[in-house]
Amino acid sequence: MLRELLGFGTATEEAEKDETSLRVAAAALLVETASIDDAFDEKEREVVKRLLQERFGLAAAEAHRLLAEGQRSRDASAQLYGFARAIKERLDPAERIELVEMLWEVALADGALDPLEDTLLRRIGGLIDVPDRERGLARQRVLARRGVEGTRTETEP
Repeated sequence: MLRELLGFGTATEEAEKDETSLRVAAAALLVETASIDDAFDEKEREVVKRLLQERFGLAAAEAHRLLAEGQRSRDASAQLYGFARAIKERLDPAERIELVEMLWEVALADGALDPLEDTLLRRIGGLIDVPDRERGLARQRVLARRGVEGTRTETEP
């Protein structure tokens, strides 16, 4: 009661707000990864929606709304730091590594790794305290799930 009078929500409302901000931050980072090469195509959009559905247990319509909110938030922000801070504060190390795997899924959705995508994932990994080794292992797991030994970069033949 006192929390409500002072402008704070109930504990349940605060937890829901935290969960919503976490989901939007994750969606924004996924959108940023998909958009970094200036091409956020339908295939990448579908991968992002699928990952949001799986990670957060959402229905297709909810994942679509979350994707749209993530895109709006990403477009409205000039920095990744706020999104990364939300992730770092709310997820344990294993969950942060899981997010990095999600980012790799998006980056590799088109079968090619743009150097900007690789740089972005290194930067995000640093911001959310996922070491380079863990980031590299996450990439290998994604490639293994996709049945690929490696992936080419945009600059390779």
